[in-house]
Amino acid sequence: TKAEAGYIATGALISSAVGGWLAGILADRYGRVRILQLTVLWFSFFTFLSGFTQSAEQLFITRMLQGLGFGGEWSVGSVLIAEMIRARHRGKAVGLVQSSWAVGWGLSAIAFWAVYALVDQQYAWRVLFWLGALPALFILYIRRNISEPAVFRETRAELARTGQSASFWLIFKPGVLRITVFASLLATGMQG
Repeated sequence: TKAEAGYIATGALISSAVGGWLAGILADRYGRVRILQLTVLWFSFFTFLSGFTQSAEQLFITRMLQGLGFGGEWSVGSVLIAEMIRARHRGKAVGLVQSSWAVGWGLSAIAFWAVYALVDQQYAWRVLFWLGALPALFILYIRRNISEPAVFRETRAELARTGQSASFWLIFKPGVLRITVFASLLATGMQG
């Protein structure tokens, strides 16, 4: 029903926000590249698993779990790009990454058309979820070609040298709080 579809979409959206926060915290502790790989794998696995669901409740659960990975890969990926690109090109690069969702939507629209043209409607929606395993192939590229950004490595070394630890709560310190509030408002406005 439409109500069930609304609940499923809302659950995935909320879990995406939670996934972004959790992955950000984990990426600060364990590294951007490692957590990006984990979130891509998580997203792919639960998207693939969604194709095997037998009820709206099962689909709700798999889509919520998929949302954790989606939010995680979005947040960690954008931070990774921002840390890898030189400052003078950073705005363009991050803008490209943040607007690239449209490419994915376009590819999914083409996949929808092709799958529904070739596969019986009863199974086509499952095939589309199974295609969600394809992003896991991206992990092979990440493992071979992407290393932790210098700024991340240097920050980790400095924290180790001074005996400090990275903490999520640092974004609420007096010198940073204003930036945190305005960045949060900007992100909320963009999502709205």
